[in-house]
Amino acid sequence: MAVAAIAAALLAACRHASGGGVGDADATDVSPRYRVVSLSPSTTEALFVIGAGNVVVGRSRYCDWPAEALKLPSVGGFVDPNLEAILSLRPNLVTGARGPAGSALKDNLEQHGLYTYFPETETFSQINAMILGLGEKVGHSAQARRTTMAIDRHVAAIEAAVAGEPHKRILLVFGLEPLSVAGPGSFADEMIRHAGGDNVITEGGAYPILGVERVLTLDPDVIVNAAIAEAHGQSRIGKDTPGWNKVRAVEKDHVVPITDESVLRPGPRVADGLATLARAVHPALNIP
Repeated sequence: MAVAAIAAALLAACRHASGGGVGDADATDVSPRYRVVSLSPSTTEALFVIGAGNVVVGRSRYCDWPAEALKLPSVGGFVDPNLEAILSLRPNLVTGARGPAGSALKDNLEQHGLYTYFPETETFSQINAMILGLGEKVGHSAQARRTTMAIDRHVAAIEAAVAGEPHKRILLVFGLEPLSVAGPGSFADEMIRHAGGDNVITEGGAYPILGVERVLTLDPDVIVNAAIAEAHGQSRIGKDTPGWNKVRAVEKDHVVPITDESVLRPGPRVADGLATLARAVHPALNIP
């Protein structure tokens, strides 16, 4: 079927839904009329955690948790989704985390009659709001509230565990080719603070690109290498890694590799990621 025809049918179906919106159902309604395509790991994980995995009909190629999500058809990536693949799944909601392509992608989807939800997730409060928003839209509000309350309790327990510890100056690395790090305004920047650390990156945006020479100037106490969690290209930082051997944290073996991808994802596992980060920063503490 042509894309235009599918889009027209989809738009009619969305308008026919009760009240004209996906989120108008009672919180206990888990009827099959919910059909969601999720284009980011954070929203996919949130839907499964709040008990709405059965309404997800499509995912991005990066959505790999929980294992059940991998059984769903992939519709491409976040910045390069396959529109025909999305339309063929007949969703009445397409969701994803807002990112560099968020506005343009949202507008394109809506021009084809799709109802969308692309919330910001760059703070812990925005992550909770995303989870609650999805709960409202797919009839799982109660489970969403319980999820956010559990996140808040876990975060508070971690903060209590690190309270009073000397703050370490942290460089959190997302990728090495190029060198992408956590900057101000990112959820990872807030995560560093909750973990009892200080981000050495104080300017340049949420996800700045640096050179190793800049790292030498910043002189972090600890380098948290989360690039290895995704393992795209080079992922190791060591004394034999070109350009890094003069960095003090590298010389003193204060580089902590993290393989837990929850550290990188602003979704329902954010407190688990925070615990992983806090253990890396304060290895002698008992972090819940």
